[in-house]
Parts: sequence; structure tokens; C-alpha cells
Amino acid sequence: MAMRTFGRRTEEAAPLSSSVAPIAAAQAAIAPDDVMRRLRSQVLEQVDPVAAGRLAGPALRAQLEALVHDVANRERVEISGRDEARIAEELTHDMVGYGPLEPLLNDDSISDIMVNGPDKVFVEVRGKVKLTDVRFQSHAQLNAIAQKMAATVGRRVDESSPLVDCRLADGSRVNVVFPPLAIDGASISIRKFAKRKADLQDLAAGGSMSPQLARVLEIAARCRLNVVISGGTGSGKTTMLNAMSRLIDHGERVVTIEDAAELQLQQPHVVRLETRPPNLEGKGEINQRDLMKNALRMRPDRIIVGEVRGAEAFDMLQAMNTGHDGSYCTVHANTTRDAVIRIENMVMMGQSSLPSRAIRTQIASAVDLIVQVERMRDGGRRVSQVSEVCGLEGEVITMNEIFTFEYEGDGPDGRIRGRWTSPATRPGFIDRLEYFGFADAWMRSVREAA
Repeated sequence: MAMRTFGRRTEEAAPLSSSVAPIAAAQAAIAPDDVMRRLRSQVLEQVDPVAAGRLAGPALRAQLEALVHDVANRERVEISGRDEARIAEELTHDMVGYGPLEPLLNDDSISDIMVNGPDKVFVEVRGKVKLTDVRFQSHAQLNAIAQKMAATVGRRVDESSPLVDCRLADGSRVNVVFPPLAIDGASISIRKFAKRKADLQDLAAGGSMSPQLARVLEIAARCRLNVVISGGTGSGKTTMLNAMSRLIDHGERVVTIEDAAELQLQQPHVVRLETRPPNLEGKGEINQRDLMKNALRMRPDRIIVGEVRGAEAFDMLQAMNTGHDGSYCTVHANTTRDAVIRIENMVMMGQSSLPSRAIRTQIASAVDLIVQVERMRDGGRRVSQVSEVCGLEGEVITMNEIFTFEYEGDGPDGRIRGRWTSPATRPGFIDRLEYFGFADAWMRSVREAA
């Protein structure tokens, strides 16, 4: 029987504690949702957490469903089989998953989950954000779920440490803001990634770029150009970075540096480094700059920084300039020109004594391409610009457009229509393209888009 192997009590149909008021006695005066919550609470009192922890999800759910049925009968609660199954499913998600968020995490059509307190859960589906009917039982349940997510990677979130970045087992990126900073209850932002790893051809087929642009980015990866991927929040920077990284030779040693590891490289020789927050005493922090300096001692062929956001930008430029060709990073910026300015500002955060001209010289010599990605108003994520960083003229970094997305109108389905055009000019790194044997293929691709 379910009660013998799973519940705390060993006798079949054992009564609940007499200190708990029977549900049926007050059922007429309580709203149905409150009845369900009380029944849920009664069932939880019968569960042995140690025994439950040994069971897999399906077995746990089956025993919980039997336990819900037994408690409902004993307490004379009128409840349908569907509601019994729902309570069992909710309890299973609480015990071996992430509570009410579990169905959303398992839905492949959802790319983002945004929790604004226990009563407001939003999701993004195909670029559009909408409110769901998912609710948490209480602030306490929401807090427990947030803490469980942080604990999976050895991090903590509470009132004394209310901000945390972490990741789930499937690679989904999680940001948690805990009360008292989050006034209406814990805020959880989850960025999910598709189980199938997209390549550049997949992105072109999905309308994120043209076939000619995909070919140019493929050549850039194979010719070991240093690439910065720029864009706003949720624009698809990590997806683009993952797609370009698939073209890295399997014989190369790659070191990745991230705040919360989310890159999904397919190569066998990858070293993944992740930052560490300070401990309770405020000590022991390892930031991206520390990891960047150490990575240079690890004999990498390429270095990939998930997101450059501070003084580590200087070390990234140094790496690109000292033999680590083919390195990638992402930055938050609205245009390719803004990306250059942002990199300069981040370098100055850690190297305030460096003159601006010296920093711009570093950028001009280190970065070959900047790829700008954008989430547009129809929800689609597209490459809006690809620019070459040419050099320095006076005090200004010069740049050439290689591809630009030109808006042509809206289609009958509401999707934006446009095309990617190119001036078909010879890039400044044509010698490198010739060295790798891709100069003709590059020029052919840009001429097709002219």
C-alpha cells in the first residue's frame, strides 16, 4: 500500500492528528481553492521527506495521488479525480522540481519566464510576453523555490545576500532578486535555451539573417577573426555566440568565462570557468577579471567571455592582441558604434590612467567584427548590422558596414519584412581571408547581397 512505503504512518487509513480540524466540517464556509490548500497541507503532514527523496518523479507522483485519495476519503472531502491528480502533481513538482514553474520549464515553446511575486508569472513565447495563470501558494513557497535554484550551483539567496545569478541543470540562466530589494516578493527571471543547438544555417532558415550573411559569419569563425556580439537584453546574443562557436575546430583548446555558465559549446576540449560570489564574511570573491587573467596561463587557443560588463574588457582586448585569435565576447549596446564606445568605457573602469587614444588603439587592433543582434517589434530576433573595425584616424575608430538590415514593411502575418544588403567592399582583413583560403568565398557572398 502507498501508506506503508511512503507515508510517515504505517497503519492503513491511519487518522490524521486530532489537532488538525477536519476539512469537511468547515468546507461549506471555505472557498474551493482554500479547501484544496488545506487538503494539500493535510497530505504534506503525512509525507516522509526521506522516503519521498528516494523516489523518481513518476513513482513519487503515483504514491502521492494514492495518498491524496486516502486523505480525502478519510476527511470526507468531495474532490474529483482530476483535482486529486492536480494536487499530486503540484506536490511532486514542489518536492523534486521547482513547484508551479515546472510545467513552464518543460514547455519548449517558452523562451523566458519572469516571476514578479507569487501572483504574477509572465512568459515569452515567440518573442511576445504574456501573463500566465500560474500562481504560487504563498511568498514562502516562492522564496523556497528561489533558494532551491540558487542552491543547485552552491549559491545562496536571502535577505543578507538578495541578488544572485545562477543556472539550472539544463543550462537555463536564472537571476533572483530577493526581498527586501524586491518589494512585491521575490523576482525570478529565467532565460531558457532550446534543447536543440541552433547553427548559423538554422538561424538563416528562421529569418534571423540571410544565407549570404550566414556564410560570411561562418567564414569569420573559420578564419579566426575576433568577434564582438552586441545587442540588448533578450536580443539573442548568447544564441548567436553558441551558433558561431559550433564552427571552432575540435582540435582547439577553448576557455570560456561566465558569471553563470550557460554557453553550450560542442567541442571536446573546452574549459568552463565560472565566477564565485563572496562568502558570508565578504571574502573569497572571484570575478571575471580574475578568471580572465588566469585563463591566459592555461594555454588557450581561443577565449570566449559570455558577457563583458566591466574592467575585464581590458584583459579581453589584451588576449585578442596576444595570439588568441578567434576569441569571442558579448556586450550590451544598441549599435555597433555604441559597442565600441561601451568597450572603451569598460576599459576605463579598470584602467583609468590609460589615455583614450591608447584604449582606442587597442580596440582597433584587437576587434575585427562586431555583429549587432536585435529583438524587433514583431518578436523576431535578427542581425541588424555587421561592421568591420578598420583602424584609428586621429581620435576616431573607423568602421565599415559589411551587412545592414533594410526594413521593407510588414507582411500579412504581422512579421517584419526586409533584406540584408552589403556595399561589397574589400575588408581590411582580406589578407587573413586569403591566408585561410576564403577570400573569394567572402567576396562572392557580399556581392550576392549588394
